[in-house]
Amino acid sequence: MRETSFIKQNKKKWKEFEQILEQKEKDPDKLNDLFIQVTDDLSYSRTFYPNRSVRVYLNNLAQQIFYSIYKSKRSRVGRLSSFWTEELPRLVHESRSEFRLSFLIFFSAFAIGWFSSYMDPEFPRAILGDSYVDMTIENIESGDPMAVYKQRGEFGMSLGITGNNLFVAFLTFVLGVFFAVGSIGIMISNGVMVGAFQFFFFEKGLFVESFLTIWIHGTLEISAIIIAGAAGLTMGRGLVFPGTLTRLQSFQISARRGMKIMVGITPIIIMAGFIEGYLTRYTGTPDIVRFLFIMICLVFVLGYFVVLPMIKARKGFKSSIRDTKIPPDVNQVIDFTRVKTTGEVFTDVFIAFRKYLSPISLVALLAGVLFCIAVFPFVEEEASDLYYFPAEIFGSLKVLKTFFLHDKISFLPFVNVVVYTFVAFVSFTLIKKEAEDELGIASQGNSWSFYLVNLIKMLFGMGVWYLILLTNDWYTNILFLTVSPIIFLWMYVMYAENIDPLNGISRTFALLQSNYGRALGVFFILACVGVLFFSIMDTTVLWFYFEMIGWNMSMEQDRMDNFLVILFAFTSVFVLSMILPLVFKSTGLLYYTLLEIKEAPSLREKIKTIGLNRKIQGLDREI
Repeated sequence: MRETSFIKQNKKKWKEFEQILEQKEKDPDKLNDLFIQVTDDLSYSRTFYPNRSVRVYLNNLAQQIFYSIYKSKRSRVGRLSSFWTEELPRLVHESRSEFRLSFLIFFSAFAIGWFSSYMDPEFPRAILGDSYVDMTIENIESGDPMAVYKQRGEFGMSLGITGNNLFVAFLTFVLGVFFAVGSIGIMISNGVMVGAFQFFFFEKGLFVESFLTIWIHGTLEISAIIIAGAAGLTMGRGLVFPGTLTRLQSFQISARRGMKIMVGITPIIIMAGFIEGYLTRYTGTPDIVRFLFIMICLVFVLGYFVVLPMIKARKGFKSSIRDTKIPPDVNQVIDFTRVKTTGEVFTDVFIAFRKYLSPISLVALLAGVLFCIAVFPFVEEEASDLYYFPAEIFGSLKVLKTFFLHDKISFLPFVNVVVYTFVAFVSFTLIKKEAEDELGIASQGNSWSFYLVNLIKMLFGMGVWYLILLTNDWYTNILFLTVSPIIFLWMYVMYAENIDPLNGISRTFALLQSNYGRALGVFFILACVGVLFFSIMDTTVLWFYFEMIGWNMSMEQDRMDNFLVILFAFTSVFVLSMILPLVFKSTGLLYYTLLEIKEAPSLREKIKTIGLNRKIQGLDREI
């Protein structure tokens, strides 16, 4: 085609493109199509008119389009600001029914706790415990009723309280997975406790002092629990009322929304812990100052979570909530070629878990058997003397630590390193194989020597991870949460790229550069989910089945006790080995997101195909 004919044929289109670029509000879809068409024409001009002005013109036009697309791309600061000023208020407004219900549940439970304490003077002891009540009475008699807030140093107390409050809040949220019933139960429990606690001081004639002390931090702390309950109800609503979606699809959407609300209250929980550790202890502060501080906290909570959403709803929100599109429930495919958010990685984890449920269950079964065979026959104590499983809510969590560290089982760390390396190896292998199939990458190796070498490297990595647990101190939980994502990613990097541990460390930190928060977020969310899943050990149904097994077996009581303890231990390790693959798979999935952020291999491949195999004027372009 002659150059003049080419220009004449496309002149009108290019003029329209220039007009679109001059508009203040640009349609991103139109810009995307515009960019493709102009680069197509540019490729044609480079081929047939490399030294003509039309090529320069089209090159400048393509640059303008590219700039228009990416200059409006929000920075991290912009996205963060938009979350707090637009997205979170809109989420709160759209979940206002859940917020109202959460508030009513909590304060109804508060009233129950207050009234029950009024009717039965011993009720606070049943709720708060004898030791706490006796200690408080001693403090009252000594003239310092609020001495409980002065027993520890500021930093240690603040850190411990913040960790506990975060745990309670996220537990309140994740228990919403039981069709919202779990969240309701936690809120009722906390409401009754607060009501009984407050009445106890009222009965002692210390209502004003207790109010001005407790609610200095309690205004933010209790508000956060109520909002966490609303987040749990939001998540549970997706299961109870799926609408036109499948129950799983509806749950994925509602769980993301609930998690965003939880992210919104995390700073409030941290602030409440800081206030309780550093400020609440100063009970000698004038009453008016403490009262004003409580009012400031209350105004902030009501202003941000009640008034602001109402005002923005009346004015109209600038943009809708960005819910990730949910693919069909059947044959879901994990995309390894793009950068994914924490929520998207979380969703992909459960897609992979569902897809590989059979091999994961088999591995968990073998892990439980291996643990019992490696431990119980080789200790002198009876099984019933090694483990005790209390039949109470969250009783299994009290025993969980003994499955990793036990005074009477010195070789337990070695057993666990082997067992959970096996679980990690299978989990990583499944993700690695799927990624290679989807990306069309040739396998790094399939020989026994390849797998054996990488299994040894994983044993080494798991041993390093286990050193965190061996510290067994107050900072162990902090190390566990902050270092585990790095170690697990290190293990996957060594396996996926078939490199040695030293190069694996440098490679891991290179991938995590500026992206550690993403890895930490995924790990923390799955840790909370893991606590929830492990809590099925406390269900009445499980105890009933185990008791029923005992009723139908003819054994002496001692042997029966030992048998049931071994059965509980097997079930505990089985459940743990079903939970850990969630973490290991999330690490593998996160690796490909971090790889795309750092090196963009998939994007590079797509760029290579720009301008190839495209139609120009209805004809295949000549190459």
